[in-house]
Amino acid sequence: MRVIVVGGGVVGTMHAWQAVERGHEVVQIERETEARGASLRNFGQIWVSGRAGGEELDTALRARELWERIGAEVPGLGFRANGSLTPVRTPRELAVAEAALARPDAAARGYALLTAAEAREINPALRGAFEAALWCARDAAVEPRTAQLHLREALRTRAAGRYTFLAGREVREVVGPAAVRDDHGDVHRADAVVLATGAWLSGLVRELAPDLPVRRVRLQMMQTDPLGEPLTTSVADADSFRYYPAYESPALDALNAGQEQAPIAAAHKMQLLMVQRRDGGLTIGDTHEYEHPFAFDTLEDPYEHVAAVAGSFLGRPLPRIRHRWAGVYAQCTDTTRVVHRQQVADGVWLVTGPGGRGMTCSPAIAETTANELGW
Repeated sequence: MRVIVVGGGVVGTMHAWQAVERGHEVVQIERETEARGASLRNFGQIWVSGRAGGEELDTALRARELWERIGAEVPGLGFRANGSLTPVRTPRELAVAEAALARPDAAARGYALLTAAEAREINPALRGAFEAALWCARDAAVEPRTAQLHLREALRTRAAGRYTFLAGREVREVVGPAAVRDDHGDVHRADAVVLATGAWLSGLVRELAPDLPVRRVRLQMMQTDPLGEPLTTSVADADSFRYYPAYESPALDALNAGQEQAPIAAAHKMQLLMVQRRDGGLTIGDTHEYEHPFAFDTLEDPYEHVAAVAGSFLGRPLPRIRHRWAGVYAQCTDTTRVVHRQQVADGVWLVTGPGGRGMTCSPAIAETTANELGW
């Protein structure tokens, strides 16, 4: 079988991986010289802890297994089973963590409630004040800015001539069953075409799926100089309880009713997520903007807020900020859906809308596509 994958981000690359693994020939087409969207502009977290139960958690757990397996084959991914800690400081925050422990799927997530001293044994860099921390042993991380590069190199090596990456080509038209034309005028024919175009929902995608139940979300993030010591886990703050569906409970209702977010965090729908890169720097964020048109610039107040929260857990000022950026991802408007998968033409399928779950869930999303299409 010959498979065309349109899109060089993590979802597209994982579809290419699945097809190659199953013995097929793959042509992957990317409109930029390298992927430049949400697949690079994220934390690199394999984030099981906050996922909703049922299909979403099953997908995340399966993806976590696949990431570990692929990480062993592709060391350049920088896969590490670092887990995550969410420090809590108030009785209401603690109650939400305790409610999470009472979930029937708490063991599958690797939840445990730790004292501050126990949390610091796992992550000594957390020298700031907090009372306890929710630990999730199943969370992990990879290096988002280089993951696709290493995955593609591994595909070239292992596929023995069955994998081709075509950069700088925008697919403009479906010209027949499982056949597309790019902006160079070249026609590419296959047995199946997967459009994994991320947040690029205009052009051909709009023509093929004009009523797509997917929205775009913008976020701001930043990265620091090296911390100078290991941050051995990913770190979130209690505002993440308000954002992730796993923490829905009467205790969360009480938190929302009785403990307001800081005004800047509420205005920009913020949480703290923080993970250390292999060079020692910290990736920190984030905000969420849903109303279109998005601003073209980034705002400083959210950066100052998240830097202060991160520094309060570290018990020290952050290292110098060396990168700031905004990114946009595609999210199903029905946020209970893991992904939108739709046949949009003869032999052509669109896979988009995983939202902030793309990095976490992409290996399992691609595996499901391959199974459903009978690859």
